[in-house]
This record gives sequence, C-alpha cells and structure tokens, in this order.
Amino acid sequence: MSLKETIISDLTAAMKAKDADKLSTLRMVKANLTNRQIEKGSELTDDEVARALQSLVKQRRDSIDSYEKAGRPELAAKEAAEISYIEVYLPQAATAEEIAAAVDAAIAETGAASMKEMGLVMKATQAKLAGKSADGRLVSEAVKARLA
Repeated sequence: MSLKETIISDLTAAMKAKDADKLSTLRMVKANLTNRQIEKGSELTDDEVARALQSLVKQRRDSIDSYEKAGRPELAAKEAAEISYIEVYLPQAATAEEIAAAVDAAIAETGAASMKEMGLVMKATQAKLAGKSADGRLVSEAVKARLA
C-alpha cells in the first residue's frame, strides 16, 4: 500500500471514529496531495508524498512560531497537534547526533572551511540524511556552528 493510500484509509478510519481533529488534518493533507498530483499531471511517488508532508510540517512549525510571538497559544497548540498527525507518515526524524555526524562528514567530503561554502555543505548534508526526516532549520544551525 502506498503512502497516499495509507493516508486515505486512515482518513476513512478517522471519519468512522468521529475524530474531528485528525479528520480535518488528513483532509487538508489529502487536498494538498491532490493539488500536487494535478500540478504534476500523474500519480505522486511515495518520495514526492513524503516531501509534500515535510513541507506541510514546516509550514505548521512556522505558524507555531508566529502564533507564539502573537500570544495565541491555543492556535499554536492546534498546529502542534496537526504536526503530530502528519509526522506519523514521515520517516523517523534524524537525531541531533545524526545531524552533527552528517555535517561533519559533509564538511570533510567537501573540504569547506568558511560560511561562503554553506550551500555546498547543506546540499551534501541533506544527501547524507536522505531517508530520514531532518528539519532544515536544525541542519542549517548545525552547519553554521561548524563553519563559524
């Protein structure tokens, strides 16, 4: 069963269980995937679905930051709940140690020594973390700390 089919079957289960929060989140995910499929003009691969889900998680994290700055903890909590429903379908997140090891390996591989080469190191690090879900912001902070 593909990732998209799993999401759709879980949406049906949430509907039957009358789990309103999960249902609305999965409906939003399904709509996003459908829009991406229409843009592409063909079925999405599991990798493309995973990238779409990571994008949705990133959007939710940005919203949480905005809501917390605006003093709206109830909206931030709603976004956090949506993240928890979406992350179920993503590969396990990379730990801080795994990110640090990937950054070290990428720096050694590229021979980078200054912030000017951050993009090169970021690209190599993301390649090393393929198959794991890694927050780009955490990776960026790790790269900056090593190159600074």
